[in-house]
Amino acid sequence: MKIFNGYERLGRNYSLLTDNYEHKMAQGYLASGKKDTLAAFDVFFRKVPNNGGYAIMAGVDKVISYIEHLHFGEKELDYFKRAGFSDEYVEYLRNFKFTGTIKAMPDGTPVFPNEPLITVVAKVMEAQILETAILSLVNGAMEHATGARRIIEATPKGVGVMEFGARRADGTEAAIDASLYGMMAGCIGTSNDEAADMVNKVGLGTMAHSWIESFDNELEAFKEFARNYPNNCILLVDTFDTLRSGIPNAIKTFEWMRENGISTDHIGIRIDSGDLAYLSKEARKMFIEAGFPQTKICLSNGLTAETIETLINQGAEFDSLGVGDNISKPEGRMGCVYKEVALKDGSTWVPKIKLSEDTIKIVNPDIKNLYRAYDKNTGYAVADIMTRENEQIESDDLIIVSPTDYLKKQRITDFEIVPLQQTIFDNGKLVFDDPDLDTVKAYCEAQMATLYPEVKRANMPSVYHVSATPEYVEFKNNLIEEHKSLALK
Repeated sequence: MKIFNGYERLGRNYSLLTDNYEHKMAQGYLASGKKDTLAAFDVFFRKVPNNGGYAIMAGVDKVISYIEHLHFGEKELDYFKRAGFSDEYVEYLRNFKFTGTIKAMPDGTPVFPNEPLITVVAKVMEAQILETAILSLVNGAMEHATGARRIIEATPKGVGVMEFGARRADGTEAAIDASLYGMMAGCIGTSNDEAADMVNKVGLGTMAHSWIESFDNELEAFKEFARNYPNNCILLVDTFDTLRSGIPNAIKTFEWMRENGISTDHIGIRIDSGDLAYLSKEARKMFIEAGFPQTKICLSNGLTAETIETLINQGAEFDSLGVGDNISKPEGRMGCVYKEVALKDGSTWVPKIKLSEDTIKIVNPDIKNLYRAYDKNTGYAVADIMTRENEQIESDDLIIVSPTDYLKKQRITDFEIVPLQQTIFDNGKLVFDDPDLDTVKAYCEAQMATLYPEVKRANMPSVYHVSATPEYVEFKNNLIEEHKSLALK
């Protein structure tokens, strides 16, 4: 997403953010005469975190910034000299510039296991050097975005979710990512002022318990807050006793505002502890009886998609939610990997495959096209379909096959397909115009609307089909058998 107000998406040069073996392999390629050999690598994940039905693509914006700033200055070159790398390799790094092509699914796209999120086609040394940083940038970003979207999907339409997680994040970069990707995935804003400023927004916030404890009593604290912030008077009512102190004092504050000619059009409360369902229902009754039905109720305190659904089932009353932990540090991990899928030999691309006794870990080989098929009648996405690079889908009546189990087949008809990957870098040149936050957010919302509700539910979601054409699956199976035969010789 576009960054404003003088910020950079990445705060420093991450050229040394590589696992050591990446450079050992790169130096080995140089010594073996493979410097100019082209390779293709796919980034993908094998399982959705938290047993969810989907993940949200994120981190492409950071990959762009990383590639654009990637260089090896004297500081970095001194490191490689000290680490014992050859003079030839140090000179290679001195003149390093990424010259390859990167395709990726745009940030905000709902994505699924074992499909290529990002494809890097470049000289093998260049592609190898990028691996660790790309995985680091994408894994964390997708965890934040996916965690946020799970919250959004569980929240009723019209109820805003505010991202409050900076203080729970694992470091300052993660705090910024959680805020930006939380908003990208659908949050109405963030409490993180720096992240808000980076995308030309302003931060959101109410008060902490320390504000109330800093005054002689709760009512004085509330009145002083109302005096300072009459157009955003959201009072934290659970410092002492929500129903016997907090809400009665909030009502007294709102009455005081009305008596003194201060508008009560923008009043509300936040509840951050206790039985949120019970307290919110009682609060709504008390405000209606007191003549303040316009009072907005915000709930916070470790909310998850599951607890939000529970609150809804219990009839909780709320107009907004504040969510921190489960956006900045959601449970589960993406586990994205970066695997070689093809190597060029002369003028011919040779498919590469990693075998495993665990079929889910067998890589989908070769350079591929990836499409999403949409039902023409409903607009819902019915499957993602992989093909070999030069294979065309020319009919809207197609048998698709699971790439991990050729016995799992289905027929889809009356559909239209859309390519999922877009070119980000072409021969080293950035050709993708990264949109602003509001555009990415709207795109994410529109894409999520194409998923069946059963795929999006928090508990036991339906499995979305990541499939391939019969021709691709036959090619893959033949390659597996070929490599197994070679291994037994």
